[in-house]
Amino acid sequence: RVLSVQSHVVHGYVGNKCAVFPLQILGLEVDPIYSVQFSNHTGYPAFKGSVFDGEQLRALVSGLEVNGLLNHTHLLTGYIGSLSLLQAIADLCTQLKRHSPNLTYVCDPVLGDEGRLYVAKELVHAYTSQIVPLASVLVPNQFEAELLTGGTPIACLGDALAACETLMDRGPHTVIITSMTPPGDPGSILLVAATRLPQRREGRLGGATRLMMRIDRIKAYFTGTGDLFAALLLAWMHHHPGDLATAVEKAVGGLQAVLADTV
Repeated sequence: RVLSVQSHVVHGYVGNKCAVFPLQILGLEVDPIYSVQFSNHTGYPAFKGSVFDGEQLRALVSGLEVNGLLNHTHLLTGYIGSLSLLQAIADLCTQLKRHSPNLTYVCDPVLGDEGRLYVAKELVHAYTSQIVPLASVLVPNQFEAELLTGGTPIACLGDALAACETLMDRGPHTVIITSMTPPGDPGSILLVAATRLPQRREGRLGGATRLMMRIDRIKAYFTGTGDLFAALLLAWMHHHPGDLATAVEKAVGGLQAVLADTV
């Protein structure tokens, strides 16, 4: 059972709009909580709506708990628009772990991309100090991984693996840098993953705990790809424990198929 705290848009597919259905299709029960409710995603010239705060989340969680409904096995978070909400999520994660000590928290730390912040700078510190230590699986893009490791540039595979190690030292057992542009190869995206979970010898890469995947770049503009990837990854990691390579391949394959159909 997944508690998914992400954005909601009336029109379009980002946040929970593109996470809940795939999770359900893959056999997981999902309870969505909205971090924002907007008319459309922020890639449009204008949008209207509300950013939710921590007290609103705490009220919903209180209602779940009093009815014995706070029994989730997974927590999934994406775009969080306010500091108070992010702090409430840290409290929520601790609360969930009291009910489910083996809770898996998949965190997509949505901070920005390609050198541009999407959120207030104070959220970067909050993620670093409060959220990363609680996360089980962290799925930043290259820019977000740089921010969470103190601004250290990631320019090559070695840098990416070093960033994964730094982040795993702080709490998560698995870190996946979802998108890097390889030097001299603008037509591709690199995904780099590392885990400290034991991997099955009969798995996709024979027990490897570090992997790199080169992905063909689709020449179009999309919003919500990270949200869909994180949801698919959560589901496939659940279905393929101890085989991160298979989970990543299936998550990327599903995402690429959706993007190709969209184009």
